[in-house]
Amino acid sequence: MLITRTSLANAVANGQRLYASFKPAPKLNELDLNPNVIAAEYAVRGPIPARAEELRAILQTNPSSLPFSTIINANIGNPQQLDQQPLTWYRQVLSLLQNPMLLKAKHISDVYPQDVVNRAEDLLSSIGSVGAYSGSQGVQLLRESVADFIFRRDGHEASADDIFLTGGASAAVTYLLTAICSGPDSGVLIPIPQYPLYTATLALNNATPLPYYLEESKGWSTNPDEIREVIVSAISRGIKPKALVVINPGNPTGAILSYDNIADIITVAAEYGVMVIADEVYQENVFRGEFVSMRRVFKDLQAAEPELYANVLLASLHSTSKGFSGECGQRGGYMELVNFSEPLKAAITKLTSINLCPTVTGQALIELMINPPRDADGESTKVYNQERDAIMVQLKSRSQALYDAFCKMEGVECQLPEGAMYLFPKITIPQKAQDKAKELNVAPDAFYCAQLLEHTGICTVPGSGFGQVEGTFHVRTTFLVPGTEWVQLWENFHKQFMDEFRG
Repeated sequence: MLITRTSLANAVANGQRLYASFKPAPKLNELDLNPNVIAAEYAVRGPIPARAEELRAILQTNPSSLPFSTIINANIGNPQQLDQQPLTWYRQVLSLLQNPMLLKAKHISDVYPQDVVNRAEDLLSSIGSVGAYSGSQGVQLLRESVADFIFRRDGHEASADDIFLTGGASAAVTYLLTAICSGPDSGVLIPIPQYPLYTATLALNNATPLPYYLEESKGWSTNPDEIREVIVSAISRGIKPKALVVINPGNPTGAILSYDNIADIITVAAEYGVMVIADEVYQENVFRGEFVSMRRVFKDLQAAEPELYANVLLASLHSTSKGFSGECGQRGGYMELVNFSEPLKAAITKLTSINLCPTVTGQALIELMINPPRDADGESTKVYNQERDAIMVQLKSRSQALYDAFCKMEGVECQLPEGAMYLFPKITIPQKAQDKAKELNVAPDAFYCAQLLEHTGICTVPGSGFGQVEGTFHVRTTFLVPGTEWVQLWENFHKQFMDEFRG
């Protein structure tokens, strides 16, 4: 029988059933899920942040029911959620890209500086409508702009053909790991502690993470000999190490790798034919020391010893989400594929094509990030510099204040952050608290973070979600939160926690 809307409506009105000869099949359930999805974990938005959202809802309906009045999201580097204001330059240009009819307004010069209008017109002439698909690799002019930025930064030529604009750096990670991972015999070296995106993406691809440990006592530096041991061990177990992830400046550590550290890593990659994935999204977040790009060191080594480094593959990533931009929701990013063969690039291109294209306004934002206002004496340049400098001063000040607070807390050790947006203090958790955590079937640092949230509203992430040396406990927190009141709340909680669980 052909079912039509009319026949169905008539049957319902008359209390009739059109089908009476079968029983409905059960719904899909958890047994039907891809087991790789179940295995994937992402601690930054794991159970403790989920509980924070539950508490936020409680505060909205019953503000006086909890011992705090607000949730403080120190669990994730999300600057504008924590009151960092967007840069005026970005938003003015983007507003014209979104609504180009404004460019025809008679009094536009009363609202927008001329250099904003000029930049918007330049971008629109290359992009067209931001509501239209771009090429899967990104708008050609914007990729050329990124290549020019890389040349200015590193002193080595770059090609737009090697640039892929992406939906944030996370999309680039997904493309790269999906392209090279083909099951459990595919291995990827990841730093410990690491950003959980990497273990989650490896789990989704049923690939094997190969952890190498950063040396906390030496400022979270790398040990090339240990990296070699990890590679040799993996090979002996039938696992092919395909890539080595480097996060610089570090997330969650805040450390910055030296030129020599980077050269050692690239040399290991050359010895064993391992691709290097350089996650450099925090390159603008530098408070102490100097950021040196993985690409610059690689090109220097290649120029000095072309035969030794001829086969090294490097994928370097950047994003508009961090730095002083803080435009996480705009999803702008890029990756450069250095020394990749055409078949490898074609595979990446195929993956980007499946997603059609990255968000076009995010692509435009990349250009605005790497090419700030050009008129040295213009109004936009003055405002941009003031806003940028104020953000960086605040971030450095907040990092120092939180670091100082940790240094005063009982049983807490912390490395002074050189960059990024985080601190990763090591906490000595009393045995009594560890026993309580075991009783609740959670990691001791997860228990600490849960208690911190329930007593203060401060949402952080346990170090167990990032990886840590066995028997040590850490907490990752951002220092983006404004003010000092929340720091005092944490200090007070920590004293009470230690007093309560002291042996």
